[in-house]
Amino acid sequence: MDIIPTLIIIGIILIVIILISILIAKQYRKVGPNEVLIISGGRKRAVIEPDGTKRKVGYRYRLGGGTFVIPFLEAVNILPMEVITLNIKTPEVLTHGGVPIMAEATAQVKIDSSDRSIRLAAEQFLGMGKEGIRDVSMTILEGKTREVMGAMTVEQIYRGRHEFSDKVTEATRKDFAKMGLTMMSFALKDISDTQGYLDALGKPEIAAAKRDAAIAEAETDKEAIIKSSQARKEGEVARLAAEALIAKAQWENEAKKAESQVLVNQKKAQSDLSYELERFRISQELNKEEAKAMLIEKGEAIKIEELEIARRQKELESSVIKPADARKYQLKAEAEAEEYRILTEAKGKAEATKLEGVAEAEKLKQMGTAEAESMLKKAQAWERYNDAALFESYMKILPELAKSVSEPLSKVDKIVIVSGDKGLGTSKLTSQVAEVLAQMPEVVKSLTGVDLKKYLKDKLTPEKKEEE
Repeated sequence: MDIIPTLIIIGIILIVIILISILIAKQYRKVGPNEVLIISGGRKRAVIEPDGTKRKVGYRYRLGGGTFVIPFLEAVNILPMEVITLNIKTPEVLTHGGVPIMAEATAQVKIDSSDRSIRLAAEQFLGMGKEGIRDVSMTILEGKTREVMGAMTVEQIYRGRHEFSDKVTEATRKDFAKMGLTMMSFALKDISDTQGYLDALGKPEIAAAKRDAAIAEAETDKEAIIKSSQARKEGEVARLAAEALIAKAQWENEAKKAESQVLVNQKKAQSDLSYELERFRISQELNKEEAKAMLIEKGEAIKIEELEIARRQKELESSVIKPADARKYQLKAEAEAEEYRILTEAKGKAEATKLEGVAEAEKLKQMGTAEAESMLKKAQAWERYNDAALFESYMKILPELAKSVSEPLSKVDKIVIVSGDKGLGTSKLTSQVAEVLAQMPEVVKSLTGVDLKKYLKDKLTPEKKEEE
C-alpha cells in the first residue's frame, strides 16, 4: 500500500517535467538566415542612434538562428530579409524637352542588414510581410523614376541609361534609408513613346549604322578581293614557274635525246657510209673487171672484123662517122652534165652521200666512155660497108619479110572465099600473096631509099652481056 502513493508522486513529477520540457521547447523560436526574429515585450532596452542619441525600445531581434522566448511575457514576429523584385512601368511622362515617353525598368529591393535599418523596417513593416514592403517600395521607386525622367531629355535617357539608373538609385536612397530599405540594383529596360519621336531619333543613327556597315562590308569585300587576287596572282606565278621548270626539264630532256640521237645517227651514218663505200668499192672493182673482160672480148671481135671494117670505113664516113662523133660528144656531154649534177647535189649532203655521188659519177663516166668507144667501133665498122654489102643485107631480110607476110595464113584453120570470078579462090589467094611480095622492093625503096630492082638489073645485066 505504501508503494502506490510513491509511484503516483513519481508519475506526476515526470508528467510535470515533460510538460515543462515541451513548453520550453515550444518557446525556443528559430528563423533562417534571410529572416529577422523580432521579440517584443519584456523589459526595455537602450539603443544608440547614428547621431549618438540614446533611446529605449521594447523589443529585441535575432537575425537568423534562434532564441528563447519568455512565455506570456514576450511576443514573436518575423521580418523577411529576402530580395524583392519590382517591375516598374510608368505612364507617359513629359521629359525635360516636353516629349512624353514611357519607361520600363526593373529593381531589386531588400531590408538592409544594419541594426538601425532592421529597427526602422521592424517599426514600419512588421506584420505587413513581403507584399507590404513591395507596395511601398514600388510607390517610392515609380515616383522617383518619373522625377528623374522629367529632369532629363529623351536623348540623355536614350543614350545614357547607366546615368539614368544612377540618378534613380541616388534619388531613392534617402527615402529607402528612412524605412530601412536598400536598393540592390536598378536597370532601365526600355523607353517608348506614342509620337514616333524615338523612331525619328534613331533613324539618323540607323542610317549611319547602315552606312558604316555598308562601308565596312565594302571594305571587307575589297580586302577579300585584293587578297583573293593576290592569292590567285601568286598561285598563277607559282603555276607558271612550275610549268617553266617542267618545260625547261622537258627541253633539257629533249636536248639530251637529240644529242643522243645525233650521236646515234652519226655512228649509224659512219657505219652506213663505211658499208656503202665498201659496197661501191667492190662494185667498182667488179665493174672494172667486167669492163676489162668486155674490152678484151670486144678487142678480139674488133680484130676479127677490123679488115672488113677498114674496107667499108670510107664509104660510111660521111653518113655514119660524123653522126657517131656527134653522138659521142652528146653522150660525153650528158655524162659530164650528169657528173656535174651529182657533184652539185652531193655538196649539200653528208660526206657519205658525197662519196657515193662521186663514185656513181665515175661509174657513169666510165660507162659513157665505154659506150662511146663501142659506138665509135660500130661506126668504123659501118664505114667499111659498101653498097654491095648493104644490098646483100637487104636481100637477106626479104625472105624474113615474106615469111612475116605469109605466116598469118599458116595459122588459119579454114578460109572461106566468096568470089564471083570464074577462077579458083585458092589461086586467087596465092596470086594476092604474090602481089604483096612483089611490092616488097617498092616498100624497101620508100623506107630506105634503096632501089632493089635497079640493083638486081645492074647485077644481072653484065652477066647477060658476057654470055653473049
